[in-house]
Amino acid sequence: MMAAMTLSQPEVLRPRRFDLIAFDWDGTLFDSTALIVSCIQGACADLELAVPDAQRAAYVIGLGMHDALQHAVPGLDRSRYPELGRRYRHHYVARQHELVLFAGTLEMLRALKARNHLIAVATGKSRKGLDEALQGTQLQGLFDATRTADETAGKPHPRMLHELMAELGVPPERTLMVGDTSHDLQLAINAGVARVGVSFGAHDPAALAALSPLTVAHSTAELAQWLAQQG
Repeated sequence: MMAAMTLSQPEVLRPRRFDLIAFDWDGTLFDSTALIVSCIQGACADLELAVPDAQRAAYVIGLGMHDALQHAVPGLDRSRYPELGRRYRHHYVARQHELVLFAGTLEMLRALKARNHLIAVATGKSRKGLDEALQGTQLQGLFDATRTADETAGKPHPRMLHELMAELGVPPERTLMVGDTSHDLQLAINAGVARVGVSFGAHDPAALAALSPLTVAHSTAELAQWLAQQG
């Protein structure tokens, strides 16, 4: 007897759940957590300040510069923030050539664009810092919009996402925020949008899970798969 033939069903393209996907930068797309921690510690040592441990230094990643320094070096007079900021940037610029995208990031973002998602960056970096980082990667021109902490309110204030949604014409219910810190997820909560955490950046997975994300991805490959299936 001839074996029964099975006709394959045509593939059905699943409708998008989110039109806009906003990504944090450091620790989410860019493998920079360890370097940022080292630069914060080096800047403090240069100025003979108490050097924060790695956990305290990592916690501030994603915040604007002033908020970050306030937490990393509690009690430091605000008049010294510019000095400490300059020392941090000195260390960072000297080593930023070491930084790379997480493996698979470029392919993930290109796949989202191919599916007609709008993609954006919402970062605690400065505009100058983000532009320099984009120039050193293959992502220049890939994002539909970007916001940095020095041109709007820093995380977790919702203004950053509100501005991105207004610029791109996407309502909160069609927007997703992806980030590696509790600041990113709290930003999403404050802006009224859905959120996804990634555990391979600065903050502990338990801290991310406490903010009820749709998922916490443990690798870029896992994140890309979730976005393809659920985004």
